[in-house]
Amino acid sequence: MPEPLDAALTEVRALLLDPALTRAVAAGRRRGHRPAVVRAELRPVTLKAGPRLQIATSDGDRPHTRNVAPGPEADAAVDALLAEPFGNWHVETTDATLQLRVTKSGEAQVHRAGATRTATAPAGHDRVKEYLLDPGDPIFAEIGGSAAKRRQVDAFLRALAATLPDDLTGPLRVVDLGCGNAYLTFAAYRYLTGRGLDVALVGVDVREDQRRRNTDLAERLGWADRVSFVAGTIADAVVEPAPDLVLALHACDTATDEALARAVRWDARWVLAAPCCHHDVAAQLRARPAPHPYDLLTRQGILRERFADVLTDALRAGLLREYGYRAEVVEFVDSQHTPRNLLIRARRTGAGPTPAQRAEYRDLVAQWQLTPRLATLLAAADGGGV
Repeated sequence: MPEPLDAALTEVRALLLDPALTRAVAAGRRRGHRPAVVRAELRPVTLKAGPRLQIATSDGDRPHTRNVAPGPEADAAVDALLAEPFGNWHVETTDATLQLRVTKSGEAQVHRAGATRTATAPAGHDRVKEYLLDPGDPIFAEIGGSAAKRRQVDAFLRALAATLPDDLTGPLRVVDLGCGNAYLTFAAYRYLTGRGLDVALVGVDVREDQRRRNTDLAERLGWADRVSFVAGTIADAVVEPAPDLVLALHACDTATDEALARAVRWDARWVLAAPCCHHDVAAQLRARPAPHPYDLLTRQGILRERFADVLTDALRAGLLREYGYRAEVVEFVDSQHTPRNLLIRARRTGAGPTPAQRAEYRDLVAQWQLTPRLATLLAAADGGGV
């Protein structure tokens, strides 16, 4: 049901200035208008000077980030963004998610999950709901999963909700690579169909017994005609037709590279991959001396392992950019739930990197004498290299 836009934006403002804010994204444009920036992302950060609201904007070419202090400075910055004619807002707090889409007629279509706090509602009257999918949803009686796993899946879905356009329509083909027990597969199908989308979803896992188990679950849930499973490796499993959206939750080590490479070969529109361990680059760092003056980064094992994590995902994001994707690495769940809490989130734009960006990637791998697994996989697919 459409709502008055001013009232909806007032609700968005209250959430953006709420200390419970975790992340917000503004994107798209209203009919007949164009915002000064194509995208804005807000999140709280803690600096030496104290808590700040970080605002990252992009004009479509170069990002700009600033940190504003709570109070009048943050109020003014938020008001300026709300005055821009963005077509969509996605706002997350610790206990709520709000999605706002401005219709062609200038009204607001608002989807709320969990507790939202309006400018006039007292905090004591909030209705708290921690999950995007209700833990009492009947699917959990079938698919099971620990509380920790459900929280990870729910956090992944929140990242998915922030990635897909609010006005997405039409059929959506999805693949979950390395699906395992298919917690994410079934939850994603439940969430996406709950948005009114026509979804066909395929789960891929190397084990045949997992395929049989997950297929039985799909039949019990009555979804077997829309949710199917194949046994095979991430690199070679047959998935037809090619998907629009590729998911991969904690595919271990270079399995994440295989998932990203397949997504690129499929020309997938969106990719969300949460990496797991990062042994490949770590082994390469152990095998050769660090370039001067970075020996301190790799001399001690624990620091070398952590640096390898950061370097691996930075190179993956850089490679995706080489192949026409806008990629970012973000936290998708608190580290208390899993130490592997980073997410590579990418959207295909078709725009290639600038010469400076291409040189940036090449100089980095040359300096560290690295051969990222993802680069090898992509070069093999297109017969060349980046």
